[in-house]
Amino acid sequence: MASDSSPVPAEAGTATVTTAVPARLDRLPWSRWHWMIVIGLGTVWILDGLEVTIVGNVAGRLAEEGSGLDITAAQVTGIAAALYVAGACSGALFFGWLTDRYGRKKLFMVTLVVYLGATAMTALSFESWWFFLFRFLTGFGIGGEYAAINSAIDELIPSLYRGRVDLIINGSYWLGAIGGALLSVVMLDTDIFPKDLGWRLSFALGVVLGLVILLVRRHVPESPRWQFIHGRAEEAEALVSSVEQEIEREKGERLPPPAGEITIHQRKSIGFGLIARTVFGRYPRRAFLGLSLFIGQAFLYNAITFGFGTILTTFFEVPTGHTGYYFAVIAAGNFLGPLLLGKLFDTLGRRIMISSTYLLSGVLLFGTAWLFDRGSLTATGMTVCWCVVLFFASAGASSAYLTVSEIFPMETRAMAIAFFYALGTAAGGISGPLIFADLTESGVVGDTALAFRIGAALMCAAGLVAAFLAVKAERRSLEDIAEPLSVVKPAAAGPP
Repeated sequence: MASDSSPVPAEAGTATVTTAVPARLDRLPWSRWHWMIVIGLGTVWILDGLEVTIVGNVAGRLAEEGSGLDITAAQVTGIAAALYVAGACSGALFFGWLTDRYGRKKLFMVTLVVYLGATAMTALSFESWWFFLFRFLTGFGIGGEYAAINSAIDELIPSLYRGRVDLIINGSYWLGAIGGALLSVVMLDTDIFPKDLGWRLSFALGVVLGLVILLVRRHVPESPRWQFIHGRAEEAEALVSSVEQEIEREKGERLPPPAGEITIHQRKSIGFGLIARTVFGRYPRRAFLGLSLFIGQAFLYNAITFGFGTILTTFFEVPTGHTGYYFAVIAAGNFLGPLLLGKLFDTLGRRIMISSTYLLSGVLLFGTAWLFDRGSLTATGMTVCWCVVLFFASAGASSAYLTVSEIFPMETRAMAIAFFYALGTAAGGISGPLIFADLTESGVVGDTALAFRIGAALMCAAGLVAAFLAVKAERRSLEDIAEPLSVVKPAAAGPP
C-alpha cells in the first residue's frame, strides 16, 4: 500500500471498525446491479454532450436576426462557453466538498436538479445576459456531477472492470454529442421550426431526458466505502450483503470469500488542510500528473467542442443548419475511442495507454494543423482528420478523470476530482474557448492552425508526463493504490 503518516484520530460518535467491504465489492462478478449503476450515473454524460454540442451548433443561428436573442456567434462560442466552463469549475469545487462530507448519493441527486433547472431557464432566454447567467449555472450543476459521479462509480465498480467502465461512461458524453448534432439539424430547419423556437426546443428536450435519468438515479445506492468511513458501517455491511445475495441468485452460485479486511478510524469529515497536505505533500508526483492530464485535454476539448461548427461555417462555407452532420461524425469517433480502447487500460495498463493516447492524438493534431494551414483539407477532410485525432484523444481525456479518482485516498476522492478538474479546466477550458473564438473569428487560416498546434503541444506534453509518472492502478483495489487516511495500522510486535 501507499505510505501513510500518523492515523487520523477518531471523532466523537465514531469508532474503530474492521471491515471487508472493499474486498467484497471488488470480487463481485459483473451483474445487473452494476448495469443499474452505469445507467443511473453514467447517462448524465450523454446529457452534457447533448448540451454542449447543441450550443456549438446553434451559435450561428442565435446570431441571426429573428433568433430572439441579441448575441453574436463569437459571444456564444467564446463568452458563453467560457462562463459554462467557469460554472463547471465552481460547481466541481463546491459540490466536491459537499460530496466528501455528506455522501455521493445526496449530491448526485442535487447536482442533476441544478443542471435541469438551469437548462430549462436557458431555453427561456430573452436577453444575452440571461443566456450567459444560465449557461454559468448549467455548468455549475455539471461540475458537481463530475465530482459526485466519478467518485461513486469508482467506489462501486469492481477493480477488474474499473478502468474500462470509467472510460466508457465518460466517453458516453459523445453519444449525447451525436444526438445534439443531429437534433440541431432538425431544430435549425426553418421549414420545421421558426428561428426563435427551434433552438429553445433543443434545450427543452435535454430537460425531458434529464427527468428520466432522475427517476432511474433514485435507485442508485450510497457508496459503501463512504459509509463505513463516515460512521455508517452497519449500513455499508447491510447494503453489500443485499447486493451479494442478489448477485448469487442471478448467477446461481456462491461468491468466493473476500481477499482481506481493513481497519479504520471512522470520521464525520476531513478538513481542507488535511486534504491539501495529502494531495500535494504526500503525493506531489501524482498531483502533477493529474494537473498535466487535465490541462491538456481541457484546452483541446473545450476549444474544439465549442468551436467546430464555427470552423466549418467560416472556412468551408458549410451552412449553419448542416454543421450537425459533420459534428456527428467526429462525435462517433470520440465515443468509439473509449469503447474500443477501454479494456486495454485494464490489461496493458494505465501508463502505456494514457501516455500513448495523449501522444498519438497530439502528433495527429499537429498533422491536421499542417494540412489545414496549407489548404489541403475540405470540410469532409477536416472532419475525417478530427475523427481520427479524437478517437485517441477521447480515450486519453476520459483516463484523466479515471486517474484522479483512483490515485488519491478515499476521504479526498471527490475533492481531488473537483480540484484537478477545476484547476485544469480553468487553465485550458476557460482560456481555450476565448482564445479559439478570437482566432477563428479572424477568418485567417494561420490563426486557427496556431490554435490547433497549441492544443497538440499540450496533449503531447501531458503524454510525456504520463509516460514517467502514471500509476500502476489496473486491477488493484482503490485502498491498495492509495491507503485511506483513516486506516489503522497494526501495532508493531514487541521484542520476544
